[in-house]
Amino acid sequence: MNFLSHYYFERYSPHAETVLGALLPDLLKNVDKQYNFQPQRVEAALFALPQTRWISEGWYRHVEVDKLFHSASFFLDHCHRLRKQLDPIVQHLPVRASFLAHISVELLLDHLLIAQQGVNVHRLYEHLAHVSKPTIEKYLKLIGEVDIPRFLVFYERFIESKYIVQYQDISNISHALFNICKRVWTFEHTAVDIDQLTATLTVYKEQFLHDYLDIFHYIQDNLA
Repeated sequence: MNFLSHYYFERYSPHAETVLGALLPDLLKNVDKQYNFQPQRVEAALFALPQTRWISEGWYRHVEVDKLFHSASFFLDHCHRLRKQLDPIVQHLPVRASFLAHISVELLLDHLLIAQQGVNVHRLYEHLAHVSKPTIEKYLKLIGEVDIPRFLVFYERFIESKYIVQYQDISNISHALFNICKRVWTFEHTAVDIDQLTATLTVYKEQFLHDYLDIFHYIQDNLA
């Protein structure tokens, strides 16, 4: 799941640190895709302070949410159906349609949460801005080798840009999807590619995602 969908499960949390923890695994991957941490290995140190314990609680829930989501029939069925519709759009590009479908489903869920006010995206950013820098630095020092200055620069830009707000417009999702694909493949896309992807995602959302909240309810019901 993407950032906003993870926030859905923390939207009533009283602790901003828990909200950060729910997003932190993906935030770190955005800084360096080689990052791979297991905070449970240093749990005793992380649980010594409430603030770092709360971050770990959000992190653990992030992992469990992703496991439930990626194994759910909702996700698997939509990826399969959407891939077939995306094949013609990317057949002239090196992009794998199955990869694009996977990311598209996740971003469409974020789009729907914004469009139908399932969560308050501005409140998400308020939570992230509220976590103190010393708390973030302490957590990152404990979990492993992290380029902390680099992460903090990215984190501040992430908060300032509020780019998730732009997902209310599906054409912005299309731009984001191609940019994500460019981390894996080298290619150039055109305005026509954007228009075709946007049209396909729009129709798909309207035809097949009217029950999108089902996946959130399923995950919520099955969280440990």
